[in-house]
Amino acid sequence: MKGKNAKIVLNIIAILLFLIAIVLVGAKYSKQIIALTSSPSKFRDWVLSYGKWGVLVFILFQVLQVVVSVIPGEAVQVSGGYIYGTFAGTFYSLTGIMLGSVIVFCLSRLLGYNLIKKIVSEKSLEKFYFVINSPKIEAVIFLLFLIPGIPKDILVYIAGLSPIKPINFFIITAIARFPGIFFSSYFGSNLEKKNYEVAIAVAVVAIVLFIIGLVYHEKIIKKISSLVHKKR
Repeated sequence: MKGKNAKIVLNIIAILLFLIAIVLVGAKYSKQIIALTSSPSKFRDWVLSYGKWGVLVFILFQVLQVVVSVIPGEAVQVSGGYIYGTFAGTFYSLTGIMLGSVIVFCLSRLLGYNLIKKIVSEKSLEKFYFVINSPKIEAVIFLLFLIPGIPKDILVYIAGLSPIKPINFFIITAIARFPGIFFSSYFGSNLEKKNYEVAIAVAVVAIVLFIIGLVYHEKIIKKISSLVHKKR
């Protein structure tokens, strides 16, 4: 029993240290990080300055973006395409996002509702609370992660409180997030190649979809929530 209690205490200490690190990074460096990722060329120079470790740095940066949700994910994904091209950029971004999602999901499962509500705003918890006990949770998760404009990194924290099987969650979210990551990387790649006509066309489509998702996401969420409740 002593060994078990010691392990629990160590886990709690590790979690607290992790949370403190998140808060410190988010509070101290968020402005610098946002400024860095807002310029694909500056971000590329920073990543490539690490030489052969550049890919690992980019993936770890993408992991950080998921954990610290204040960092704009789309900007990092565009930079991935700008640095590595469409396909490699998509792969590296997806790898980092899924690793970050594993960390956040497992952290959420371990911490539980009482501690997660200190990380995620009460408004977000109320908005997505229906996800936690949804009988069609796989379909709900897929739709929410597919639709542009919905805060996906916050959703990972909330999904960790649900009974969904971890492997199902990771497969579903990887599939749902792939199109958005691919087109962000495609845009970044064409921007770097100075294919401005293609880049502008992709940007216009992405912006329109994002605005639609942003403007109507409340209605979309309520519609999905009402459908869930009807099926109970």
